[in-house]
Amino acid sequence: MAAKDSAILSEQPETPFHDLDHYLAVPRVSGLALSPDGTRLVTSVATLSAKGTEYCTALWEVDPGGARQARRITRSAKGEAGAVFAANGDLYFTSARPDPDSPDADPVNALWMLPPGAGEARVVLSRAGGVNGVLAAKDADALVVNAAVLAGSTDEDNDEERRKARKENKVAAILHSGYPVRYWDADLGPAQPRLFAVEPGEQPEGAKPTTVDAAPPRRLRNLTPDAGDRLRDATSVISPDGRTIYSSLTKPLANADSRSVLVAIDVATGTRTVLLDTEGMSYFPGPVSPDNRSLVVASESDTTPLVAPQIKLHLLDVTAPAGEGALTPLAHDWDRWAHPAAWLPDGSAVLVTADEDGASPVFRIAVAVEPGGTAQVTRLTDDAAAYSDVVVAPDGRSAYALRSSYEFPAEPVRIDLGGGGTVRLPAPAERPQYKGTLERVETTAADGTRVPAYLALPDGASAASPAPLLLWIHGGPLGSWNAWTWRWNPWLLVARGYAVLLPDPALSTGYGQDHIQRGWGEWGKAPFTDLMAITDAVVQRPDIDETRTAAMGGSFGGYMANWVAGHTDRFKAIVTHASLWALDQFGPTTDAAQYWLKEMTAEMALENSPHLHVENIRTPMLVIHGDKDYRVPIGEGLRLWYELLAKSQLAADANGETDHRFLYFPDENHWILQPQHAKVWYGVVEHFLARNLLDKDIPVPDELGL
Repeated sequence: MAAKDSAILSEQPETPFHDLDHYLAVPRVSGLALSPDGTRLVTSVATLSAKGTEYCTALWEVDPGGARQARRITRSAKGEAGAVFAANGDLYFTSARPDPDSPDADPVNALWMLPPGAGEARVVLSRAGGVNGVLAAKDADALVVNAAVLAGSTDEDNDEERRKARKENKVAAILHSGYPVRYWDADLGPAQPRLFAVEPGEQPEGAKPTTVDAAPPRRLRNLTPDAGDRLRDATSVISPDGRTIYSSLTKPLANADSRSVLVAIDVATGTRTVLLDTEGMSYFPGPVSPDNRSLVVASESDTTPLVAPQIKLHLLDVTAPAGEGALTPLAHDWDRWAHPAAWLPDGSAVLVTADEDGASPVFRIAVAVEPGGTAQVTRLTDDAAAYSDVVVAPDGRSAYALRSSYEFPAEPVRIDLGGGGTVRLPAPAERPQYKGTLERVETTAADGTRVPAYLALPDGASAASPAPLLLWIHGGPLGSWNAWTWRWNPWLLVARGYAVLLPDPALSTGYGQDHIQRGWGEWGKAPFTDLMAITDAVVQRPDIDETRTAAMGGSFGGYMANWVAGHTDRFKAIVTHASLWALDQFGPTTDAAQYWLKEMTAEMALENSPHLHVENIRTPMLVIHGDKDYRVPIGEGLRLWYELLAKSQLAADANGETDHRFLYFPDENHWILQPQHAKVWYGVVEHFLARNLLDKDIPVPDELGL
């Protein structure tokens, strides 16, 4: 770590949220894997590099019993990710760390294995195109990897030759014949994803016999040579017996549209069978039952400009002939969007997570249903937290998960499935302390709908010292404020004395299909009026200063911030990040135009487009955008910036001066991911808010060179 950074971190702030360097250094936990015998639990922990310019991820082991402290089990400058246990207890992961046996080779994301006992991690296989992910069967010696190949490659050697030629000749061009051509921040192609079976290989001629400490040679067998681009961004699972892979597969349609069908891939032969293919519906596989006979399937209906999507769960009897006759509903009368996680070992129920009123609990859905009855849904976690990465112990008595809320970041927990509650396990990192309080608040919209929110308050907020208020609008828009976030963390601004309001207006998940439908295709109506209603209610509190308020949002939240700017002058400042501005322009240029064009008609897009109201904007705006943002292309930010300076009521004067600001990141995407850029982001936001709400001049970060 640089001397300057060391000096900064040596000065302990009141909390990590009072100093951005300390905040960035807080470890970040993600992912969870449980060994087949239930004795080992592994998670990933990202920590800031010594230079403070990137995060490096390592694997840590957590004691499922909660008696021992967590311990780090991998260490490298390149980091490790994607931990998966095999049936024999071997732990597989991917890493671009150098191979000790091939120190001169170019680093690629290779497949590594760490044995269950003592020993060093070793390379299982390395290939020029790298390895993207691993699937391991629970009950059999079967391993499958997702890896990319150049479309025209005939085999692994040919793929390596083609990659070498592109690299040496500095060719980056990509010839497309389909859609899409990019996704979030990635240019798609020329490589395409494939699924490979990992099998024993032969020792090269003249090679020394394999020693105990060396991994046996492995080879890849391509299971999907003719998949083309159809496995891109697919969801894939493997059956416990290792015989079958179930995967979503993109089906191209007319007019550059597409949807996902469900396929089964026989691992022994590579034979692919389409199981579910229905017009207007996409299917995604969930976990396979312990007896290998039933597959949980999630379906998502195509949207129309008038009808929001519906997400439902089903059970598919995979022993029956392919066709929809084997598909049966699972808890279709439950008005929540469930994410399937795991089966109980006896096959009696499925564990799922679902957004629910400001939380995302774990639920149990019973599989056995009486004739004419409905599946019983039981909530297993009763706290206001969001759960993810749920895995089940072999005895079926416990489940493990990561849990977070606005009070703490992700941490491993054990859930007693018999009703004994949830226990926090010794974690790789302690909860960061913050100062302030978190409340659940709500109001009623004009149509009688409940509008809930979280309110984070700074210490000392009172009638004698009311806090300025920041309205934060979530993205999506199909989402909810219910889990810890590193990118939009309220406690950083609470530490500066602001109150932060986190509402779930129309279009938010966790409140039923009707709450989503209220705002569908009408972004400028119910979502906007809901936000204003909850703001109206909160500013009536004596501990809130209604004369000092600002609105902030990113993505859809940025869209809504733009809409707010053109429809009210109640706020002193507005921060809009990665925001939609001109919907007629955005629709055809986003990375997934085929979805957008089914969400609004051209007339609806114009009716809800913020750019048509630029002349009404009289509030200072901070525009933030990354050039590598393909979801909301940079053209939105550039046009917004120009039109603010040319047409808003705070347009640039004769000297080119304006109260608006534009924070531009040439190498960031939809999110600001580089640690020092995140520091700049928060620093500029704090400067802008202080200038407009507090009449204070807080300097911008030195790194901006201003």
